[in-house]
Amino acid sequence: MTEHIKIPHFPEPYWRDSVDFSNFPKLDKSIEADVGIVGGGITGITAAYLLAKQNVKVVLIDAGVILNGTTGHTTAKITAQHGLIYNELIEHFGLEKASMYYKASSEAKEFIKNTIDKHDISCDFTEEDAYLYTNSDFYLSKLEMEKKAYDRLKIPSELVKNMPLEVPMKSALIMKNQAQYHPLKYLKKLVKDSIKNGTEIYEHTTAIDVEYNKHPSIITRDGHRVSCRYVIQASHYPFYDGQGFYPTRMYADRSYVVAIKSDKKFPGGMYINAESPTRSIRSTQMDGKDLWLVGGENHKTGQSKSTINHYKALEQFAEKEFGISEYIYRWSAQDLITLDKVPYIGPITKEQRSVFVATGFRKWGMTNGTLAAQMISDLILAGESNYQDLYSPSRFQADPAVREFTSINADVAKHLIKGKLEYTSDLVSELSQDEATVTRIKGKRTGVYKDQDDKLHMVDTTCTHLGCEVEWNSGDRTWDCPCHGSRFSYTGDVVEGPAKRPLNKVKND
Repeated sequence: MTEHIKIPHFPEPYWRDSVDFSNFPKLDKSIEADVGIVGGGITGITAAYLLAKQNVKVVLIDAGVILNGTTGHTTAKITAQHGLIYNELIEHFGLEKASMYYKASSEAKEFIKNTIDKHDISCDFTEEDAYLYTNSDFYLSKLEMEKKAYDRLKIPSELVKNMPLEVPMKSALIMKNQAQYHPLKYLKKLVKDSIKNGTEIYEHTTAIDVEYNKHPSIITRDGHRVSCRYVIQASHYPFYDGQGFYPTRMYADRSYVVAIKSDKKFPGGMYINAESPTRSIRSTQMDGKDLWLVGGENHKTGQSKSTINHYKALEQFAEKEFGISEYIYRWSAQDLITLDKVPYIGPITKEQRSVFVATGFRKWGMTNGTLAAQMISDLILAGESNYQDLYSPSRFQADPAVREFTSINADVAKHLIKGKLEYTSDLVSELSQDEATVTRIKGKRTGVYKDQDDKLHMVDTTCTHLGCEVEWNSGDRTWDCPCHGSRFSYTGDVVEGPAKRPLNKVKND
């Protein structure tokens, strides 16, 4: 690898770094609204935009700052090609519901395009063909089966032996006329219009519960209430479970992105391979030149010992296949995957029709997040949605849900027990700057991180969600839970739920 390449020290997504956003205040009192939205990503902001246009009073709160979660860390492909999914959907749901899945994703893509056209939003939107490719003999037959599923669903497609991007491949399935964009430039306009139509936005305001009187109220960590007729949980992981047992019905998965410049010209198109390790490739424009986004290396959250190696693997792939002239950004994202791979969108339970959830987007949040906002807005405004049965959080498909349910919860149990029994070593004295270890202090499993100023930050590694033991994420400098995906900063603060409380700090007296 060329010596002039310098790895970015801290993870930072290009999307956030290239757009300025206004700051919003912290909620410091109890207020009322027609709809309370928790989460300022693509789902929450699109829902606020849609509802506010219809004179609905919306209050949106975010535990951090808006557009800094999964939406700010996406690869931003606007596509209905969600990996090898349509043959599987036909097998498990039938042809009609598989067709609905494609139609719903396509309508979300068209909504984004039409909104960009309507408001003349400059957000680097381009229509591109999407390529699902393989270099594995094992996956050749799977691509052929997926092509047959496309044909049955009348999806415009083509199975080819060559594609514009020069990477090792044996076959590729093209889904025609998909798209990509700069998500935050797009959503910045939706934020502006939502505020213009009366939406109130509050940052650094953490929701911890929903309580009912006549209508639901969102309860914040500071004890304030957002009293409303409807609650939309657009917080990635539902902060309020409502006895929907969401931790048992989905798992968290992480993936990584490096953004590089190459002396090669990007040939157009969007690409993802079918096999593991995943390689996702697209480009965007930065200073008039191609910025290559190379992603993949997914794994269950908290279940990879050396996460920095995932960035290194992507860097090595990019250098080998494209040549790196400059390594500019790196970042990671987390998403949730449901039992049957279809998102949960709708009322959180059959009995609680005024509290909505949108989760389990399986890394395809640009279309699924937009679809969720459209669906929930329809359910609030019209009382129904064309897709409510397919995406209902209360659904249960015996195949493959039983198998996945058993697998997910056996994995949780394994990591819960493993963390409690795990041997830990006292290597604190040997830590270098920007390193962490797990040791025991006064008998308690303790995570210790040494920062750039040689200061030690010590936390109790027991996750405050359901008591699993967190593991160190060297790539992003976070403590990650292998059971349900909660993530904490090296100081113990919550980065991502479902945990609501920080890790307990440990004093070394």
